[in-house]
Amino acid sequence: MMRSLWALLHHDLRISLRQGNASTSVVVFFVLAVTLFPLGVGPEPQVLARIASGVVWAAALLAAMISLDRLFQADFEDGVLEQLCLAPTPLPAAVLAKALAHWLLTGLPLTLIAPVLAMALQMEGAGVVPLILGLALGTPVLSLVGAIGAGLTIGIRRGSVLLSLLVLPLFLPILIFGVGAVEAAINGLSARPHLLILGAMLLAAIVLAPLATAAALRANTE
Repeated sequence: MMRSLWALLHHDLRISLRQGNASTSVVVFFVLAVTLFPLGVGPEPQVLARIASGVVWAAALLAAMISLDRLFQADFEDGVLEQLCLAPTPLPAAVLAKALAHWLLTGLPLTLIAPVLAMALQMEGAGVVPLILGLALGTPVLSLVGAIGAGLTIGIRRGSVLLSLLVLPLFLPILIFGVGAVEAAINGLSARPHLLILGAMLLAAIVLAPLATAAALRANTE
């Protein structure tokens, strides 16, 4: 089973890197969204420092969301999804592999770029490490929870709009605790409680999200 899951992960990564659209568009959107905020609120360092964590997290959340509608779409259109449903490999495990591929192409680049953009927004140095840790824990949850919405809306015309409405409320706790970790560190408090909650969310998403996504995909392919 591990060999088939690795093959699926490798296939998704190879196809996405060959096309180059998903990862590039996510990163470009993230950078543009963050850099536009100083133009709107002004260049004052105190203002930028106060909103830096919220801006970076909100932009990361929206950037990760723009590629979710394509998570299963290509497989649905060419019949691969039906084969995955009938394959001996458990469908939740295949969903987990595809969510991991999505995170490697979107969440990981956002996590690596975010500290540079945060420092450009005058974020204090104490908040950089909690920002990285929070994104490392929170962005996989975005991919896993987003996979549920992608499974529910697959095959629906203009499903990307419905997908956004479904998953955005579920993303808000991740945003709140991610920003809270950074703000706690900047204010001299411990960021650990916020990071532990994000870690608990990640563990719950790893267990529950593939099962829910698999059920949604089976319902839409029958």
